[in-house]
Amino acid sequence: MIAFISRLFTLFITFSITLFTILFLILGEPTEENWRFLWEDLVPPNQVPIIAIMLAILFALSFVISLWMGFSLLLKESTTTRYVRKIAEPNFSQTIGKSNSSLNKAMRVANELIETQRASLQRLATEKVQTNDAIVQERLLAERQRLARELHDSVSQQLFAASMLLSALTEQEQDPKSQKQLGQVEKVVQQAQLEMRALLLHLRPVALRNKTLAEGLEDLILELQEKVYFNIDYQIEEIALSKTEEDHLFRIAQEALSNTLRHAKANEVELLFIARDQLAILRIQDNGLGFDVDGDKTSSYGLRNIAERAVEIGCTYKIVSVPNEGTIVEVKVPLKMEVSLQKEVQEND
Repeated sequence: MIAFISRLFTLFITFSITLFTILFLILGEPTEENWRFLWEDLVPPNQVPIIAIMLAILFALSFVISLWMGFSLLLKESTTTRYVRKIAEPNFSQTIGKSNSSLNKAMRVANELIETQRASLQRLATEKVQTNDAIVQERLLAERQRLARELHDSVSQQLFAASMLLSALTEQEQDPKSQKQLGQVEKVVQQAQLEMRALLLHLRPVALRNKTLAEGLEDLILELQEKVYFNIDYQIEEIALSKTEEDHLFRIAQEALSNTLRHAKANEVELLFIARDQLAILRIQDNGLGFDVDGDKTSSYGLRNIAERAVEIGCTYKIVSVPNEGTIVEVKVPLKMEVSLQKEVQEND
């Protein structure tokens, strides 16, 4: 309101000075004789002096112009406010009219700058999270390897020594009751060894390290055969997969074998890694105790890891277990067309 009144009086004074200047140029020096008609000559019907009519017209003109200027400024302010509020919205540059006005150009430049800054901040935030995750994973892996070394050098060796001593004692002539007790203790120690080896396999997993998945699986099985008391049959084929797929399948096999060592009490394990019908199939089967897939939670953590890794590489999986019959973990990865054709050619040859 103050701005409107200020504009009104400024315009009125400006127009009055302009009118006075024009009259001065036309009538000459403002003497009573030259300028008398302005206030003595009356305009009918109300007998109003000419000067009063002129000033009224100037005031009305000033009022109209001030009102128009006020509305124009309000309109521009509203438009600018709307642009400023929307400028931070995605795709704002597409909503601005394609006119060449300076305001639109300025809004586009500001929007491009904000979008650039937003993208930079998002990239920095993502890189920070990824860096933090990588650091945490590296530290976790180092700590797990340290624990695995300590367990292997201490507890695992002690269990092995206790198992050897118990085996020697059971071979000596003793009363049946003592031999039975020693046999039970030996079974407990052997089970503890299996638990320890499964734990070491989980804490310090063997990495592929520039090997193919087939080579890594074979090395893993050969290492386990030296440490476990049951037989592991396997059939492994060389199949071309991506690095991510190979790594996830290798971890799935480790997780499944670790669960078998810890919970299954199996005496036979079969591992298959073959290509059939444009699918790479990884199957681990044991004849252990099995479990209720819906109700038994003893292996839920390992099974959840298997499921998550399978989903991450976009493959299908199934876990079938029957109590006192055994467990099957199967993962199928779709092969690319060229891999499937290459496999068919090799089979035909």
